[in-house]
Amino acid sequence: MEEVVAAARGLLLTPTALLLVAGLITVLYALRRRRGGGGGLRLPPSPYALPFLGHLHLLAPLPHQALQRLAARHGPLLYLRLGSVPAVAACSPAAAREVLKTHEAAFLDRPKPAAVHRLTYGGQDFSFSAYGPYWRFMKRACVHELLAGRTLDRLRHIRREEVARLVASLSRSAAAAGEAVDVDAALMGLTGDIVSRMVMSRRWTGEEDGDTEQMRTVVAETAELTGTFNLQDYIGVFKHWDVQGIGKRVDAVHRKFDAMMERILTARDAERRRRREEDGAGEVGAKDVLDMLFDMHEDEAAEMRLNRDNIKAFMLDIFAAGTDTTTITVEWALSELINNPSVLRRAQAELDAVVGTSRLADESDVPNLPYLQAIAKETLRLHPTGPLVVRRSMEPCRVSGYDVPAGATVFVNVWAIGRDPESWGPDPLAFRPERFLEGENAGLDVRGQHFHLIPFGSGRRICPGASLAMLVVQAALAAMVQCFEWEPVGGAPVDMEEGPGLTLPRKHPLVCTVKARLDPMPGLAADEDDAAAAAGGK
Repeated sequence: MEEVVAAARGLLLTPTALLLVAGLITVLYALRRRRGGGGGLRLPPSPYALPFLGHLHLLAPLPHQALQRLAARHGPLLYLRLGSVPAVAACSPAAAREVLKTHEAAFLDRPKPAAVHRLTYGGQDFSFSAYGPYWRFMKRACVHELLAGRTLDRLRHIRREEVARLVASLSRSAAAAGEAVDVDAALMGLTGDIVSRMVMSRRWTGEEDGDTEQMRTVVAETAELTGTFNLQDYIGVFKHWDVQGIGKRVDAVHRKFDAMMERILTARDAERRRRREEDGAGEVGAKDVLDMLFDMHEDEAAEMRLNRDNIKAFMLDIFAAGTDTTTITVEWALSELINNPSVLRRAQAELDAVVGTSRLADESDVPNLPYLQAIAKETLRLHPTGPLVVRRSMEPCRVSGYDVPAGATVFVNVWAIGRDPESWGPDPLAFRPERFLEGENAGLDVRGQHFHLIPFGSGRRICPGASLAMLVVQAALAAMVQCFEWEPVGGAPVDMEEGPGLTLPRKHPLVCTVKARLDPMPGLAADEDDAAAAAGGK
C-alpha cells in the first residue's frame, strides 16, 4: 500500500502531469459531488476521500488493520473508493453473514487483479475463476475427488512420513546444542513436501532435476506479487502502464512456472502411457492428484474437459494455498505457545496423557486431543491466514440497509471479526484456547457455519482445502510440542508483529533453538531417509 501512495505521489509531483491531471481531477470530482457521490444510492458510511486516490491512502500499511480502525469510527459496514474502484468492507459477524450467506448469490464472484490474471493463464484456475459452469465443475471435483475425504485418507501415510522427517530433522538440530532452527523454512519444507507428494508423488526438496525446489521459489514470489497493491488494478490511467514494474516481475514468474509445469506434465503424460502399455489396461495404478487431473483432461465424456492450462493453473492454486498458509498457521501457533507457557504445558500434559511418550502423535490422535484442537482454533481466530475474504458484487444488492452497487469489490474482514469484543468477550486479544472448551463457543467449528470464526471463508466459495489444512496444522503442531522444548533466539517473548501480504505472515522470522523433550521414535534421525525411500517418498 505504501508503494501505491509513493508511486502516485511521484507521478503527481512532475509539473506537466500535475497540470494535466489536476484539471481532470477537478472536473471529475465536481461532477461526482453534483451527482451526490452515489448516483442516488444509499451507500454505507464512508471516510473522507482524496481526489484520484480515493481511500487508498487510508489502507496503509496493512489493509485489514486499517479497515478495523475505520470500522471503529464509521461503523461495521464501510463504503470505500479505491482509486476508481468502488468497494465495501464488512467488519462484523452480522455484516459477514449478510454477504456470505443471506445475499450469497450476489457475491459469488471474485475480483481478478492483473497479477493473478496473468499468473493463472488468463483466469483458468479454480480459486479466482469467475462463478459459472467451469467453477462449479471444479468445485465438485475438489469436493468429490481431488480433496475428498477418501483421497485424504488414502494419502495419510504421506503426511505421517513427512511429519516424522520433520521430527528427525529437528532432533538433529537438538543434538547439535545451540544450533538455530529457522521455523518458517523447516515448516515450508514439511508442507511443500506433503503437498508435492500428494499432488505428483515427489518431494519438492532434494530432487535432482530441481523442478520441485523451483516450485518453492515460484510459490514465494507468487505470494509476494499477489499481495502487492498494484496501481493498474485501482486507478484507470495506470491500467496499461506498468509504473511499478510489477507486470515485468509477474511475466518472469509466469514463464518460470510454465516451463517447469511443461516438463512435469510432459513427463507424467509419458509415464502414464508407459504404464498403460506395460499393464495392458486403461488404468495407471495408484493415483495422485495430478493423475486425477489428467483423467479429467482425457475423459471425452466428461461434463467439462480440462485443458493443459487449467491443469497448470490448478497446480499453482494448490501449491500456493496448501504450503504458505499452513506454514504460517503453525508458525503463529508455536509463537503463541512460546509466549504463553502455561498453555504450552497444558498441551504437553494432554499429549503425554493421550499419546504417551513411546510413540509419535498422529492425525488419528487429534480427535482425542481437545485442547490441541482449541489451540489451532484460537490461532486461526487471531491469525487467520486469509485476513480478508474478497468478493465482487455480481448485481446490485442491499446489505444492512445500504446499497452495494454491482461490480464493487467487497472485503470481509476476517481478522477484525476474530477480534470483535461483542463475540469474544472483554479481552479478545488474549490467547486463550479455553474459550473453545467452555461457554457458548465450546465445540465451535472453523468451516464457515459460525460467522464470528470464518478463517476459511464461508458458503459456496469456502476454501476447499480446509480439511487438509487442519490435518497438517494439528499433526505438525502436536509433534513439535510433544517432542521438543522451544527457546526463541534473542529470548522470549516472541515479537508478534504482522508483515504485509495476502496470507498474514509474521514480519520477523521465528528462529529458535530446540531441546529434545522426549524421543518417541528412537533412531529415527539416523534412518529416516532409508525408511522414506522404502515407502516411496522419492
